[in-house]
Amino acid sequence: MNRGARRTLRTLASIAACMAAALQAPGAGAADAAANRAPAAGVARQQAQKVAHPERAPLMAATRAGARIVAVGDFGTVLLSDDEGASWRQAAEVPTRVTLTGVQFLDAGRGWAVAHGGIVLATEDGGEHWRVAHRAGAGTSFFSVHFADARRGLVVGAFGAAIATEDGGRTWNEVTVGEGEFSDRHLYQIFADSSGTTWITAESGVVYRSTDARTFAPVALPYRGSIWGGMALPDGAILVWGMGGHVLRSQDAGASWREIPSGTENPLTTGLLLGKRLVLAGLGGAVLASDDLGASFRAEIRPDRLSYTAAVEAAGAPLLTSLSGIAATRH
Repeated sequence: MNRGARRTLRTLASIAACMAAALQAPGAGAADAAANRAPAAGVARQQAQKVAHPERAPLMAATRAGARIVAVGDFGTVLLSDDEGASWRQAAEVPTRVTLTGVQFLDAGRGWAVAHGGIVLATEDGGEHWRVAHRAGAGTSFFSVHFADARRGLVVGAFGAAIATEDGGRTWNEVTVGEGEFSDRHLYQIFADSSGTTWITAESGVVYRSTDARTFAPVALPYRGSIWGGMALPDGAILVWGMGGHVLRSQDAGASWREIPSGTENPLTTGLLLGKRLVLAGLGGAVLASDDLGASFRAEIRPDRLSYTAAVEAAGAPLLTSLSGIAATRH
């Protein structure tokens, strides 16, 4: 199947870093494109949509910015909580209405978010005010952002889209992730391990790794479906997860992989490490917990059946976001 056919047949997910299977709402793509094309004179129309109950907004990604929790999602929504998720408010200024899919903070002030429409946003005040740092074009969808430090950053997305900066986001250059049969894959989430190796999870049973975050080598997995997320563990292992409830673990930097029984066939979208406790979550209310760093899991399907999109620490417990907003915290 050629690239044009793939673009026609696939609907990109509205789930941040790590998902491509959930369908967008009808007309969302057109709305995103229109917002991205808005003229400079229409600044008001470019601002994120204000909502009466921000905690119910569809959310795609979340992280901490020091003591603050920041969550991002549909229509340029950026939510802030300064009380460990007890209450939420929208950011004062977000100059776009496209779907925000990934977010990262270097510290309590400096942060980055990526979006559909090839947009990269930056903030210096903990997410209160954002500016457009880069536009790659309306035909590009970004899913994940990772800055190794204040100067070196990488952004990835659909159909192999990848850009990098060496000067703190002032300029960006395209990066090739995968060649030949390993090119043109959707790239879902970036993470790094303790050795400084950068990993990217992708579709079709592939992850990519790099020692310089610029030249990537494909690593084939024993599972051939999409891998939506991953993390490096304190014992040196690499854990990845994705479609069909598949979880894979490597103890040798990707040379070999072991499939870990997850107890669910629901797609898994996000993970969080809290001390020695590991939590994975996904669609249909699926939540997995592990007390042995991913060597085994116990699974539950929560009654809310929400489509979970991100997990972040709040008051020592996992706080989950979903396509229906903030989910209730469970200890």
